[in-house]
Amino acid sequence: MSKGLIVSISGPSGVGKGTVIARLREMFPDCKHSVSVTSRAPRGTERDGVEYYFRTKEEFEELIAKGEIIEYDQYVGNYYGTPLTPLLEMSGEGKNVLLDLTVPGSLALKEKFDDTVTIFLLPPSLSELRGRLSGRGTETEDLIEKRMAQAKGEIEKAGKFDYVVTNRTVEQAADEIAAIMKAENCRFKRSSDAVETLLAQ
Repeated sequence: MSKGLIVSISGPSGVGKGTVIARLREMFPDCKHSVSVTSRAPRGTERDGVEYYFRTKEEFEELIAKGEIIEYDQYVGNYYGTPLTPLLEMSGEGKNVLLDLTVPGSLALKEKFDDTVTIFLLPPSLSELRGRLSGRGTETEDLIEKRMAQAKGEIEKAGKFDYVVTNRTVEQAADEIAAIMKAENCRFKRSSDAVETLLAQ
């Protein structure tokens, strides 16, 4: 069985990564979502094991020590990381896996798994990004300023990703990422077994 795609989607906080991934999972019910681990507190109606696995800083550091975290980084004082075992199991079953990672997280994952498809999700404009952050109603003006400063630095790294998609609407962004996934599944390196089987007949 051929392995599934590992697709890592990154972009500034507030760009809509989670919403776009939710739409993609509606479009592709067999597609899996790798849930990240974080040491930050849940926001709003977030649930453990759904949006994130919520752990204390000490618990997160214990997972790192055990080698159970593929990649991790810190963002605005909190840890974010990717658990190893679920990702390997889902990809090994031939399932495409979607990840919502920070920018350094995607780049670190690409180094360890060079087949990873990295996609940078851009906002239509910085002013719209600020509006989305303000619209959450969960963050102070000071934290919004920090996130905006971080966003500019992250956007500068977009050129290190395989693809860039601007999130004008959820449907449009999801459609473009779906097209990328379909094209990636047709790459020769992922279809070589089928070619060899035909030639052996």
